[in-house]
Amino acid sequence: MKFESVLAETDGFGRFQFALITLMVIPRITLPSHFLLNNFIAATPPHHCHIDHHLDTHGGAFANLTAEQRRTVSIPLEPNGEPSSCLMFSEPQFHLLYNSSNTTDLPVEACQNGWVFDNSTFKRTLATEFDLVCSKRGLTKASATIFFVGVMLGAVFFGVLCDKYGRRSMLLVSYVSAIVFSLTSALSNSYVMFAVFRFLTGFGITGVSVITIVLCVEWADIEHRTFIGVFGSFSWTIGNMMLAGIAYAVTDWRMLIITVTSPLVLAVITWWWIPESARWLIASGKVERAHYFLKRCANANRRTEFSTRIKPETLSSIVTVKEQGRSYTYLDLFRTPRMRRLSIFTGIVWYGVASTYYGISLNITGFGLDIYLTHFIYAAIELPSKFLTYLSLNAIGRRYSQVGTLVLTGICIFINILTPKSFWTFRTIVAVLGKGLSEASFTTVFLYTTELYPTVVRQNGIGYTSFMARFGASISPLIMLLEDVWKPFPEVLFCSVAILSGIVAWFLPETHHARLPETIDDVEQTRKSSLCLSNQDAGKLMPELDPPKSPKPEDNTEKSTTVDP
Repeated sequence: MKFESVLAETDGFGRFQFALITLMVIPRITLPSHFLLNNFIAATPPHHCHIDHHLDTHGGAFANLTAEQRRTVSIPLEPNGEPSSCLMFSEPQFHLLYNSSNTTDLPVEACQNGWVFDNSTFKRTLATEFDLVCSKRGLTKASATIFFVGVMLGAVFFGVLCDKYGRRSMLLVSYVSAIVFSLTSALSNSYVMFAVFRFLTGFGITGVSVITIVLCVEWADIEHRTFIGVFGSFSWTIGNMMLAGIAYAVTDWRMLIITVTSPLVLAVITWWWIPESARWLIASGKVERAHYFLKRCANANRRTEFSTRIKPETLSSIVTVKEQGRSYTYLDLFRTPRMRRLSIFTGIVWYGVASTYYGISLNITGFGLDIYLTHFIYAAIELPSKFLTYLSLNAIGRRYSQVGTLVLTGICIFINILTPKSFWTFRTIVAVLGKGLSEASFTTVFLYTTELYPTVVRQNGIGYTSFMARFGASISPLIMLLEDVWKPFPEVLFCSVAILSGIVAWFLPETHHARLPETIDDVEQTRKSSLCLSNQDAGKLMPELDPPKSPKPEDNTEKSTTVDP
């Protein structure tokens, strides 16, 4: 007996599943607001050295100048003609008011009395609050890395505990910890305090990311897993688009953090209606509890005959007794040959997907557009990309979709490497296309990986691959600093990683129209015989559940035994 056969008895895609997806929208809509928040809270507005102290040494001669003239005699120009952000003349050069032809030999020094920031776009950011510019400018990128390191370690934490204590309980832990740590980070009075609580925010909120997708997919039948996996992720896109508008309206970094965290309070309230994964309960030997949630699903989907056809003891045969109640760890991902191969390959693919996605998403300047507009365009392109991903996953399967989206993302990055900066319109179009493809690869890998790992270690598998993804995401902001060594260097690295991880994805097995594996033995067996079963095939494994042959006034149960692939 297989779980898909039991799920078919409840109607594996009905009002219950729609309600579950809806409940997950609220927490998942906050994810991009945190994962991409660094674009706005750590933005560095135009700035130059604070020069008013020249009044102390040059009195009226300096005071009688206009603001523009003061900058002219105090701030040297960069080769591109822009005022320097980090240097100032040791002494005011009054002759530059009349002759500015040569300033290279004039004595300069680093800013001595802080900076003056342009607050026309941002009222207050980390850079302006803690003077993270010039020699400290790397700390703005580091704040993103610190967050993703927290996400990376949180993925390991929640991966282990979700397979041990269940999806639902750990989801509540994620909600509460993310709220507490995020709000505390907004109250930070130093960069160190902010960094610590930003790390903890990433640690806490990663549970929302790794649990919600697994919970939704584990409640879906074979035929509709693609729909739930793809269209359930629209909440990310909606939240990403909303972030551009929220950041435009809230230009103070502290209030912005509070604003994007507030939906999690509502998520805590809706948590009471979220069901536990029946798959996990059965794999853990908690068949009575699993039967309770399956009965709720059946009643919501108007399959009231479920209780008379499926008993708690019937569920015990879904997983063998030796598998029930056993605690699994990350070591189980590497103990056996096929699981080891699967884990290594998926880890590489997730690293490549996340590295390129955040490498593109966290670089929203340099295209000649306002950063809010660029961010919105980057987010909006995800809508058509998800529709195309849905069609692709159904038409050509998971493996080809994963390979194609990664390789094409790498090609888009490569085109931008060769395109001169003066063609910023074309570069923006190609970058937006690459962003859409990278989002398609992320949507695919979430669904694909959830289908590859067996129920008993599925959350461990998602935790491990999320660890690899966040490792790639944490490295991405630091890679962008390599442009100081060679301008195209970051893009070359992102391009190479995208293409190489796409090649690795080619060696993963196809899971389209395959039932979800329940145990590690399912993965170790020949995939053709153990996994590649349609819902109809799964239904044939339990003929005892076929409806009785005696005539009934209204026979509406025949359809419940199978679901057409």
